[in-house]
Amino acid sequence: MDLKPTRLFELAEYNRQKFNKNDVLAGKEDGVWRKYSAEEYVSMSNSIGYGLLNLGIERGDKISIVSQNRPEWNLADMGINKIGAINVPIYPNITSADYEYILNDAGVKVLFVGSEEIYEKVHMLIDKVETLEAIYSFDEVEGAKDWHEIIEDGLANPQASKMKANQLEVKSSDLFTLIYTSGTTGNPKGVMLSHDNLFSQLEGLKDALPLNETDRAISFLPLCHVFERVVEYYYLFKGTSIYYAEGIEQIGDNLKEINPTVMPTVPRLLEKVYDKIVAKGSELTGIKKGLFFWALNLGLRHELDGKNGGCYEFQLKIANKLIFNKWREAVGGNMKYIFSGAAALQPRLARVFTAAQMPIYEGYGLSETSPVIAVNNTLPKGKCYGTVGKVIKGVEVKFGNDGEILCKGHNIMMGYYNKPELTNEVIDKNGWFATGDIGEMVEGVYLKITHRKKEIFKTSGGKYIAPQVMENKFKESRIIEQIMVVGENEKMPAAFIVPEFEALKIWCKLHNISYTSNEEMSQHTKVLEKFQNEINHYNEQFAPYERVKKFAVMKEPWSIDGGELTATLKLKRKPVMEKYQHLYKEIYK
Repeated sequence: MDLKPTRLFELAEYNRQKFNKNDVLAGKEDGVWRKYSAEEYVSMSNSIGYGLLNLGIERGDKISIVSQNRPEWNLADMGINKIGAINVPIYPNITSADYEYILNDAGVKVLFVGSEEIYEKVHMLIDKVETLEAIYSFDEVEGAKDWHEIIEDGLANPQASKMKANQLEVKSSDLFTLIYTSGTTGNPKGVMLSHDNLFSQLEGLKDALPLNETDRAISFLPLCHVFERVVEYYYLFKGTSIYYAEGIEQIGDNLKEINPTVMPTVPRLLEKVYDKIVAKGSELTGIKKGLFFWALNLGLRHELDGKNGGCYEFQLKIANKLIFNKWREAVGGNMKYIFSGAAALQPRLARVFTAAQMPIYEGYGLSETSPVIAVNNTLPKGKCYGTVGKVIKGVEVKFGNDGEILCKGHNIMMGYYNKPELTNEVIDKNGWFATGDIGEMVEGVYLKITHRKKEIFKTSGGKYIAPQVMENKFKESRIIEQIMVVGENEKMPAAFIVPEFEALKIWCKLHNISYTSNEEMSQHTKVLEKFQNEINHYNEQFAPYERVKKFAVMKEPWSIDGGELTATLKLKRKPVMEKYQHLYKEIYK
């Protein structure tokens, strides 16, 4: 075949012909890393495609995958692609109501699930989704069809000519996937992305992010989110091996086993890593503690391109040898690229990790933009702290009268599925997509996001508050894990605070504060005084009308399962407000 793919299903054969590696994919099975070669990847995805054709699946039919990240997800996805069917990936931890809505809205015919837990959630919906014909499980689950049935049927009855005929009919402008948004407000919207949309990303990133066949990636961000999914297509395009983490709890061990060179992540996870590192440093004593915080403070002052001067660079070499080397060992010792997306990254994290020779490249985009609009990159002058980098090749950006970022290019979605009126609200007649984010250019070339347009609220005094800006500043506190600034139409801003419980425990130990539970600890008088001091400290960086005057400390962490966070760990403001309405009323009584 022509080694210039234009449709996503061509990446499997492209990867085989160009790189032919023995570990295109890898995942843990019974405690051992199971590797899939390029030959296996092509043959297994073909068999899945043939098996689906044998089930009567036609080009354009919708098939869903609901699973944690694993090689089977990627293999099934490629098999679906190869017959011209449409993959509708779904987050594993959404509500039954959302499952029902998405499956019916998309008209899904076949469903792949990853585990018994997920199967139990969805199998009861089969009578509520008219189009749904069968559910197959990657894990062996009693009562469920085994996905190996599809592979075996495909091997026994390969419809190669039918697959080829379907592929010949697929144009690069055709619908490739439906990505349903996480639904922070209202029902999820199905973002329609074409082959061309996603290929624009591969082309736009290849010069800026120089991965190759010697690189090895760890995958743990949800594959149903377009960020991780596009990154994995990029790995196939560049020959980078993909190793799937066993889960969030096992990432630390998996990093040491895999020794990856590249890791996509989200800011919240980087914040947690940083907080754990600082907490461990706080437990040191004597000269070790002194050296740790000397190195940390050095890293927090880092500037790019040697701007700190020769004396600083000499000190940084010492810090890297004595302190930061242990940080690098904790992530496998070979990390070259950490890509951060989905939410705003605190600049201090980019500084300190880059100083520690684990550079973070923050990017920006939305599901509707496939997703990348801009990214800090590895090219000369390609990175600027506090920004999301340079607009990628093939994408145009301009600003509305209110500063809203408008975007145009081959990356812009085809529209929202079954919702033309909503599509017209965000894409104008000239093809400009309204992102909903307010931004500006730094030095004329780096895009900076200042705040989310829809999140801005006005106090009763008529002053506008941009909560995300404030929240990112407050989260620099070692004892604040999450915070939500509130106060629309009220006389002053207030906040809901989630403690960083592990750091708070250390602080309590140092101050001889006894407690029997997290709840008791979080409401202790001295702990509340500590939070007040933290709020006062960071308030100094804001205008008087922006300063948080009152707060409530949460008794438990916010989570995906609790409904406060999206699958990419972004704050779900409306559900949080509804859940803690009693605290809100108490604050403003």
